[in-house]
Amino acid sequence: MIHYKTKDEIELMRQSAQLVSKTLGMLAKEVKPGVTPLYLDSLAESFIRDNGGVPGFLGLYDFPNTLCMSLNEQVVHGIPNDTPLESGDVISIDCGVLMNGFYGDHAYTFEVGEVAPETKRLLEVTKECLDLGIKQVKKGNRIGDISFAIQQYAERNGYGVVRELVGHGLGREMHESPEVPNFGKRGRGPALKDGLVIAIEPMINLGTKNVRQLSDGWTIITADKKPSAHFEHDVAVVDGKAEVLSTFTYIEEALESVKS
Repeated sequence: MIHYKTKDEIELMRQSAQLVSKTLGMLAKEVKPGVTPLYLDSLAESFIRDNGGVPGFLGLYDFPNTLCMSLNEQVVHGIPNDTPLESGDVISIDCGVLMNGFYGDHAYTFEVGEVAPETKRLLEVTKECLDLGIKQVKKGNRIGDISFAIQQYAERNGYGVVRELVGHGLGREMHESPEVPNFGKRGRGPALKDGLVIAIEPMINLGTKNVRQLSDGWTIITADKKPSAHFEHDVAVVDGKAEVLSTFTYIEEALESVKS
């Protein structure tokens, strides 16, 4: 069952999503060689709590940390550890917040130091896939229009689109209906109606689309161990069109400040 939100509820969700965005923006300055994922995780937990939220992932389905941190060939659901990041790594940081009774959930894949050109291109295309998916969020379209746009662009660029993991509805629960696959056919699936809030999250692999789970019961990696990228936004349908509740602005500003 899909739970449609009122405009007032969507505004509360925007606050949750924005706290996730600010958390990722804070972390953007800290992602560098020599830093450990566990250190970043502790920074995120403190920042979320200091700003009136509760870490949305911590304890959810018994997940042990605030952040899902997925390095290189890890697609999603990586568990933070104390191994320092190295130049050339890429790391997806997926963060959730519970505030005002609603969840925010959003992700960004960061470059660590100097990254190989083919990996950098993977990140660019995956982010573009997210933008193309969001453009399909409008009255008269269906979930399949989002899925098709993402799949077509990723595969046109020679990348693998993960099938086993998908985006989802979002609200008072972290995972609600409907599922939002990154593959599919136009005109299929639930209609996009006012009040729908979804997390669109392309998970795109440099090589094969196939994945497997590690023995920790959480971490998903690419079957060929080539890098994967993951970007995610929270998107509401308001007055027949998309409103992106999360933002990459804080991240982009932080990364620019580090360069200058």
